[in-house]
Amino acid sequence: MMRRGAPVLSDLRGAAAIEFALVAPAFVALLVAIGQLGILFFASAGLSNALAEGARLATLHPRPSTAQIKSKINAAKFGLVAKNLATPILTPGKSGSSDYYNIQMSYTVDLELFFVDLPPITLQQSRRVYLQTLPGT
Repeated sequence: MMRRGAPVLSDLRGAAAIEFALVAPAFVALLVAIGQLGILFFASAGLSNALAEGARLATLHPRPSTAQIKSKINAAKFGLVAKNLATPILTPGKSGSSDYYNIQMSYTVDLELFFVDLPPITLQQSRRVYLQTLPGT
């Protein structure tokens, strides 16, 4: 006696399409997550570049004002959205006979992963910049 369901169970036509339909959403989500990670790295590089430019300016002689340093930092922010960028904080200090500035800055990155609500991530960076002192000053 033959079973009626046997030909249907042994038929493999369309199996690849079903496998693709099961795996494709997870694969696309992985690709988007990798892209979002790239956005985070890009924002971190832009923030680091802005702080580095401000630090370079702070080491020059004659010593620039804090307003000039903040202006340079804001001008050097490549790839960053201005509304997500916090105002740079310059804190003067003294270590032995050397003057320095601590430059701090933060940037908020809004991540978008389809329909998942992710909280924004805040990147923070700081640099200590030793200021140039000339002999006799």
